[in-house]
Amino acid sequence: MQLFRVTHPFHPLYGREFMLVDRRNTWGEDRVYFHDDVGNLKRMPAAWTSAAAPNAFETVSAGRSYFRIEDLLQLATLIARHREANGPTKGRARKRSPSRK
Repeated sequence: MQLFRVTHPFHPLYGREFMLVDRRNTWGEDRVYFHDDVGNLKRMPAAWTSAAAPNAFETVSAGRSYFRIEDLLQLATLIARHREANGPTKGRARKRSPSRK
């Protein structure tokens, strides 16, 4: 049996190890299947785990960067969509008044 570790730095299961139950290509993406602490079958992209071979970025960055360019571009797109949906804000963020205890 093979173990894998969740390596995506922002995933709630980051650092945890699980027994690999199956590995399949579903929805055009390589995924690992495992049982959670309760015994339910779960899945996640293999790229978020140690089961995937390191990509070129991870090899070159050698752990010095948490963000890939494509991820930052996706984040910029999400922020732009959010701003479009919620309308423009005037100036800076609102200042919060100090809370009194």
